[in-house]
Amino acid sequence: MSQFADSEGSVLRALQAIQETFGYVPDEALDTVAEVCNVSRAEVYGVFTYYSDLRSTLPAPNVVRVCIAEACQASGSDSLVAAIRAELGLDVHAKSRSGETEIAPVFCLGNCALGPAALVNDRLLGRTTVAKIRAALGDPR
Repeated sequence: MSQFADSEGSVLRALQAIQETFGYVPDEALDTVAEVCNVSRAEVYGVFTYYSDLRSTLPAPNVVRVCIAEACQASGSDSLVAAIRAELGLDVHAKSRSGETEIAPVFCLGNCALGPAALVNDRLLGRTTVAKIRAALGDPR
């Protein structure tokens, strides 16, 4: 952590390093980052909550990120989220009962021309449907 002391952007870089190491940022790490970076815990918390890729819990093995930015909304992301909820029984910000899959919103994947866009693990999907999500997850249905 000492490499992040007294440098520009140190709070974000420290949080990213912690998440890379542990898969998430434990609550107690916020105090450590504040101490090392010589800022308040509130400032660290503000950075932590601002960046949607930073997380406070371990991710599921399969993460489906659905773009909910304006271009994808215009292309049907709201309908896609409703279909995911109805067909897969998953809600945004939730994990499946098995804990194997979670759905998370994201604001823009840079695939606006092919909306609605989704990212299944590290695979970018365009004109996304529940069937495409299932295929990307390896679900034979």
